[in-house]
Formats: sequence, structure tokens, C-alpha cells
Amino acid sequence: MNISILIALTAFAFVTTVTPGPNNLMLMASGANFGFKRTLPHMMGIVLGFTLLILIVGSGLMALFETYPVLSTVLSMVSAVYLLWLAWKVATAAPLKEAAAAGSPMTFMQAAAFQWVNPKAWAMGFSATTLYAPEQTLGAALWVAGAFGLVAFPAIAVWAWLGMILRQWLKSPLRYRVFNVTMALLLVASLYPVVGMNMG
Repeated sequence: MNISILIALTAFAFVTTVTPGPNNLMLMASGANFGFKRTLPHMMGIVLGFTLLILIVGSGLMALFETYPVLSTVLSMVSAVYLLWLAWKVATAAPLKEAAAAGSPMTFMQAAAFQWVNPKAWAMGFSATTLYAPEQTLGAALWVAGAFGLVAFPAIAVWAWLGMILRQWLKSPLRYRVFNVTMALLLVASLYPVVGMNMG
């Protein structure tokens, strides 16, 4: 892979990773509810899980979805149900002090596993593979996965940090409730581009 393509790939990886989506919205909520330090395992799980997803998709899994389109519809439905459940959990989270004391953020393994039902992660994986590893070889997939692995942590850490900054403002119970409900609604809205495309 030449340097110009590598630069373009890295820019693509950063832009798609830093923009709003289920991972970043949940990290913002986690940063607000639990703080940056307690959200670190969640962030690391996203980086590992998503990088692995990109590697497997780029190594040939995309061909399976092209051969059996029904798999895409099934994945969309499973993703929708799981994200709706997560949105409900965010919307009904305990007050800030109770959440920080008794609740727990998403674990490393939960965050890594979540990538497999994250519609944005799949869309990014398919797009990156189509653009930068169309031959679907292990070598090409390693380059693409490596680029995402390189930029993922700083890109998503911004969202957890923003959530942590909001903690002071969220000490008001009303503001806290509005924030969590807003995050939940945005999570539901993030389903539309991918699920809507598969259902249409």
C-alpha cells in the first residue's frame, strides 16, 4: 500500500471513528455517569473488538454477506433489538451519585463483543474493505485494521472526556435526566441509516 493511499485510509478511519455513532454516544454517557478512568476498559474493548471486526470482514467475511443477503437483514434486526435495550438502560439510569456508586460501566469484553451488533461498525467495516481492501486478502485487511486500530483510541476518547466534562453540569437531577434521555434517543436515531437501508 503506497503512502498516499495509507494517508487517505488513516484519514477515513479517523473521520468515521470520531463521528457520532452508538460507541461514541455510549462513551459520552459513560464518561458522564462514571468518569473517564472507569470508562477506560469500555474504550479499550471498542478498539480491540472493532479492529478485529475490520480484520475479519476484510479477510473475506464480506463475501459471505454478499452471497447470503439475508444475513444482513438478520444482523440489522439483532442490532436494532440490542441497541433499543441499551437505549432503555441509558434513559432509565440511576441518579448520578447512585450510578457512580452502585452502577458499573460496560466492561472490556462487553464493549468488544458489542462491535458485532453495532450497525455503524459493520457499515464502516464494509466501506473500508470496499475502498481499501477490495481483494479481501489478509495482507490488505491487516493494513486497514491497523489504520483503524491506530486512530480509534484518540478518536473515541474525546467522547468519554466530553462526558466527564459534563459531570459538573449534570449534578442537577433534571439536567441529568434530560441528558440520559437525549443520549438514549440519539442511540435509537443512530439505527436509522443502517437498519432503514436494510429494511427498505
